[in-house]
Amino acid sequence: MGRVIVVGAGIVGLATAWHLRELGEDVVVLEQRAVAAGASYGNAGWLSPGLAIPLNEPSLVRQGLRSLLSPTSPLYFAPRFDREWANFVARFLAACRMSTWRRSMQLLGNLNRRSLEAWDQLGEAIGVVSTPAPIVATFARRRDASALEHEFEAIRSAGFDLVARELDAEELRSLVPIAKPNLGFGIAIEAQRYLDPARSVRRLGTALLERGVAIEQAEVVDLSRRGGSVRVHTRDKRDYEAPSVVIAVGAWLGALRARLGIRVPVLAGRGYSMRVPLEREVSVPVYLPTVRLACTPLEGELRIAGTMAFEGPDAPPRQARFDAMRRAARKFFEGVALEAPHEAWVGPRPVSADGLPLIGPTAMPGVWVADGHGMWGMTQGPLTGALVAQGVVSGSVPAELVAFNPLR
Repeated sequence: MGRVIVVGAGIVGLATAWHLRELGEDVVVLEQRAVAAGASYGNAGWLSPGLAIPLNEPSLVRQGLRSLLSPTSPLYFAPRFDREWANFVARFLAACRMSTWRRSMQLLGNLNRRSLEAWDQLGEAIGVVSTPAPIVATFARRRDASALEHEFEAIRSAGFDLVARELDAEELRSLVPIAKPNLGFGIAIEAQRYLDPARSVRRLGTALLERGVAIEQAEVVDLSRRGGSVRVHTRDKRDYEAPSVVIAVGAWLGALRARLGIRVPVLAGRGYSMRVPLEREVSVPVYLPTVRLACTPLEGELRIAGTMAFEGPDAPPRQARFDAMRRAARKFFEGVALEAPHEAWVGPRPVSADGLPLIGPTAMPGVWVADGHGMWGMTQGPLTGALVAQGVVSGSVPAELVAFNPLR
């Protein structure tokens, strides 16, 4: 039995630790804050392989830089005057081509197709049950859905089987009773699921502790080689050492990226969410594509999540973005206490400049990385963890991960 250090206690890091332990490894998890303290906490909780697509959409270029630099825009590039930011923006926008998007979608499809099966296996082992449900995209008029339908065509042309059915006003309202009367068209995206992300990831953390995996609070600031082992250096001057290390720190990868030989920039795409009381129960996730909001029923409330703000992972929240989300949601919902949220959250999602995750061995022998999943860490995390654990133990890269080489 070998020893592996996993850095990061979000869904990707903990899933990796779980599968390493299943393969007989002695595992220690290091986390700078707490289990599920980052993007794994307040996201929409969708397990949605049908929507797990590259962020680099060609339509973003058509929006124009003025829109992308607006603090209330659903996608916002907070201006920074450094080379890292400029490099990311240039490479991100360069990847917003349909040919690049199709190729990326084909590659992501290899993860998406197996993602729910991986969740089933992990969930059964730790006692987490996800809820099967269609994701209901909601529109005022039939023609408002044209952009989403075009996206569906592109997803299918990339070889991913996506089933969607149209809903008239009556069917829409039966599934989404909080929909305003002026909403007359919907699309039910079938074979998706949802769960409470924070509760699920914390349960995974508890299950790891029960299996003898240590989870320790430590902020990792550097890595080095010592003989045949990797030394993990922490801010409080503690050193950990093991033959193998997996880095799954999400949006905080930047400080370690150069050390590991990773050239693809990764920035924090900060997502915002709030949980609001409901007057009428909702039992399906609701997608508002025209304003890019993802809404999920959780314990009788509705979590409204969305937006992507490229700024520092620890930057303070922008109230203007919460206000913009409220204004947008108000156009679609009634009987929702948007002005009285029970929770308001901001968390950073790790977004790579080319829209693909970074998964595999790095330039430092013994160190793997599992990062850059963007908005799809909850969907792809358990499968990523299983494949990374397999690769670390076997010493070879699984075929499914070759395209996500972090040294590309």
